[in-house]
Amino acid sequence: MSDGVTVTFVDPTGKAADKKRSAAIGSTFLEVAQAAGLELPATCGGRGQCRSCRIKVLDGDLPPPTIMDEVQLGHDEVHERFRLSCQTKVIADCRVMVAPPKTEVGHQFLMGTGGVEAAHRVGLDSGVEKRFIQAKTPDDEHHQTSDLEEVALALGLDAEVPVPLELLRELPGALRAQGGGLTVTSFNGEIIDIESGDTSGRKYGMAFDIGTTSIVGSLMDLETGAELASVGGINPQTVYGGDLMSRIAYAQFAPKKLQTLRAKVLNAVNGYAKQACAEAGVELRHVHKVVIVGNTCMHHIFLGIDPTYVGLAPYAPVVRGAVVAPGSDMLLKTLPRARVCLLPIVAGFVGADTMAAVLATRIYDSAETRCLVDIGTNGEVVMGSRDGLMACSAPAGPALEGAQIRHGMRGAIGAIEKVEIGEDVVCETIGGAPPIGICGSGLIDAVAKMLVAGVLDASGRLRTKAKASLPPALGGRLIESEGKESFVLAWAAEAGKDEDITLTQTDIRQLQLAKGAICSGVVTLQKVMGIADDEIKELMLCGGFGNYINIESAVRIRLLPELPLDKITYYGNAAALGAQMALLSETERARAEELARGMDHVSLASQPDFQDVFVEALKFQDQNARRDSVGDSKDVPVAAEG
Repeated sequence: MSDGVTVTFVDPTGKAADKKRSAAIGSTFLEVAQAAGLELPATCGGRGQCRSCRIKVLDGDLPPPTIMDEVQLGHDEVHERFRLSCQTKVIADCRVMVAPPKTEVGHQFLMGTGGVEAAHRVGLDSGVEKRFIQAKTPDDEHHQTSDLEEVALALGLDAEVPVPLELLRELPGALRAQGGGLTVTSFNGEIIDIESGDTSGRKYGMAFDIGTTSIVGSLMDLETGAELASVGGINPQTVYGGDLMSRIAYAQFAPKKLQTLRAKVLNAVNGYAKQACAEAGVELRHVHKVVIVGNTCMHHIFLGIDPTYVGLAPYAPVVRGAVVAPGSDMLLKTLPRARVCLLPIVAGFVGADTMAAVLATRIYDSAETRCLVDIGTNGEVVMGSRDGLMACSAPAGPALEGAQIRHGMRGAIGAIEKVEIGEDVVCETIGGAPPIGICGSGLIDAVAKMLVAGVLDASGRLRTKAKASLPPALGGRLIESEGKESFVLAWAAEAGKDEDITLTQTDIRQLQLAKGAICSGVVTLQKVMGIADDEIKELMLCGGFGNYINIESAVRIRLLPELPLDKITYYGNAAALGAQMALLSETERARAEELARGMDHVSLASQPDFQDVFVEALKFQDQNARRDSVGDSKDVPVAAEG
């Protein structure tokens, strides 16, 4: 390969100047774009399995389309010089337009339901103590003493106490600024800050849930348990892959790429800390404790630990126990003196976020069997009671977040979130805006209603050959688009963009794989533990995504086991709430360590009958089944097979 080829990236909005980059012949356009600092999304991790990184080559030579270009973009777009940047190699000077991204604004983020509620559920023993003291300054050269010894004496100690070097550097000025009046802050007995004046009433902490797709955080008063501010947004790492394995593959055996991912999350957390403190009128210096939870991959990347071996059998994490260190050691520039605590990990794909959810739901203290299901790109299932807990990981992939779906998107304004099907289709969108795509909750609802209306059969096949038996408006929505069987949810005339919003047969298969993973995780734990459906007292849906789905639709498509609907409850962002509980209470943080050591992990793939369970879980519930328990399905006509 030789340099000398120039790729010019054109901003489709016209808001930014063209960006030129020298490139090596044979490198992919995605690699060149990332090297140029362009955050070109690659939801599938650059494997050619989605459309998010598509580009249009405006002029210059380009290689023939790959098979993945044809599959993801279709013949028409390929003919118009669209390509997947992750699959297409640079062969000559060219001008490239990054395809306009979907306009996704007003994202829905489910924050932790903490504050007063969390304070009522836990004792306020954060481990942070602040004491205002009056220390003398050494005033007699014949008296052998030091500033630090005088501080120790005021604290009631006999000798110098260990303090960080940066505090020693500040101590002379702080001691003399207000006549010896100092506030000494400690965490579990270790001095972490010394400042002049009385700031003993300013004691704050932050809890963060770092998810694969989003990050949410809370600023809390450690004295009262009150939530003072909540912040959150998209995890900026998503441009390098929408699911865990894509993220791991990007950083695998590549230290520079690991640092790129780490820088993204550190910048986000630093920014959210500033934002929360600004909103609450709190000084960053007075945030003394931070609790962070996340799955094992997010945990390792935040710490700068190579996640390569988490993605390789036997999927072992580098560390399972709790981690505590100063913010400065973790490159939290906004909170260098805070003690940052990461909850423990159970196994390679059952991480600290699961432990936080266990704390929040108190499943460990239940007299009866309960099941916790955290639905996301990597779903986790925990089942059991006070007699013991078992956990497994159910890798659902990013389809439930809208990724790898033809018109998929995150939960933002314009995303279809609810679907009704009778004689025709009626869609509801977030914010009431014209539809521009479909989010995960809408995908589940749409497929469930398509199943009930007879548009789909129980195997997940679109009933295109039987469309004559459907109501005319409904049958007319079964079309072939770019060689793919599709169902139109919104025609272009009513959409917020110049094309039909459809679900393709491939989209439905992606949903089946995702929901099959979650359902088979629950069923496998039931088999291992010998628990029948009627022995499950409650199934708790956790996670930002889980709170938005229609439970009836989730059961209809068998994302969830066929339990009575009154046994399935929403539990909100339990990981974020558990992080808040560990922030407010060292008792709860210690409990997480104890529970993690005692929890059994079940590897689904190692179970002898898992393949059979998974294949069965791919199927949808027959449209004639359980009609008495699933909402208004009995009022919807079911077409006979034609």
